[in-house]
Amino acid sequence: MPDRILRAMDMPVQDHRGPGFGELGMSAVEGMKSIFKTAGPVVIYPSSGTGAWEAALVNVLSPGDKCVMVETGHFASLWAHLARKFELQPEVIETDWRRGADPNLLEDRLRADSAHEIKAVCVVHNETSTGCTSRIADIRKAIDAADHPALLMVDTISGLASADFRFDEWGVDVAVSGSQKGLMLPPGLSFNAVSEKALEAAKTSTLAKSYWSWSEMIAANATGYFPYTPATNMLYGLIEAVAMLHEEGLENVFARHKRHGEATRRAVQAWGLEVQCQVEDEYSPVLTAVRVPDGHDADELRSVILKNFDMSLGNGLSKVQGKLFRIGHLGDFNDLMLAATLSGVEMGLDLADVPHQTGGVARALDYLKSTAGENPWMKV
Repeated sequence: MPDRILRAMDMPVQDHRGPGFGELGMSAVEGMKSIFKTAGPVVIYPSSGTGAWEAALVNVLSPGDKCVMVETGHFASLWAHLARKFELQPEVIETDWRRGADPNLLEDRLRADSAHEIKAVCVVHNETSTGCTSRIADIRKAIDAADHPALLMVDTISGLASADFRFDEWGVDVAVSGSQKGLMLPPGLSFNAVSEKALEAAKTSTLAKSYWSWSEMIAANATGYFPYTPATNMLYGLIEAVAMLHEEGLENVFARHKRHGEATRRAVQAWGLEVQCQVEDEYSPVLTAVRVPDGHDADELRSVILKNFDMSLGNGLSKVQGKLFRIGHLGDFNDLMLAATLSGVEMGLDLADVPHQTGGVARALDYLKSTAGENPWMKV
């Protein structure tokens, strides 16, 4: 978390019913529209991303509704699990967890649904457990090519503000995100961006909802207020985060993340290890998941690195537990931070006796040096 955002949050708690609060609320809502790249409503909840998952489903669907959910990783499977709790009927398209959602498979499935029983297609934009992204614009094209009315619902909890995301241009109907990733905030805020088509669907949804209802939130947000107590000081931080992202320029933010992702993958290649994601167009700019050789435990490696270098790496989740570790390079992150991270990994591989070649850090540094002038933000 940037110190600048921490300082922005260090404010007296404003009366959320007072005459001055509307300006704060409006600034937060309008700022998030610019990050989602939408002219439509963005609802801000005081919750984790899981709450926004629930809100996305209960506002547009009814018990028994069918939805297609692509299991690209751990978090996609959790979203499907949540859907079942609401007596929805998620049809899960399984994958090997080594790529994003396949637009061609989705198009074929929707073409086969001639009765249009499927009400929504749910996809994770950036699957944090695998380091794979889904090509949302291509998925929209697939839905359109199948001439299917299903809503496109996208989890971009770890993608937003780190990987390119265009809500309106890509024809997304509901997007889900959270504060603790690219927005550089603590956990505690979540978001739904909502299309006109989704608002129409909400009029006929019969799933029970109160706290998560869009209608009361959007009505109150028109004047910058909320129907219940918001996370006031988080909103100060959110406004500062949005300002920082625009100062750097969103396209520069995305380019920076891609550059750090490429440098990381070059280090992995030099080590002789394997990246979890196998589709080049779907490499995540947010994080890189690295497989350890068979017969070795990624969690033991992580433990060695934590003990010796006080650096915590992401673990493998569910199906890939113990098989990989995850290197995050998102948010408030720069070249020196990446160099230190990769150095800790390279030393840890040696101490943990994981078979590898040396030179990964050097390979990454060569790439960072050769592309340093391509980062406009570094010139400021």
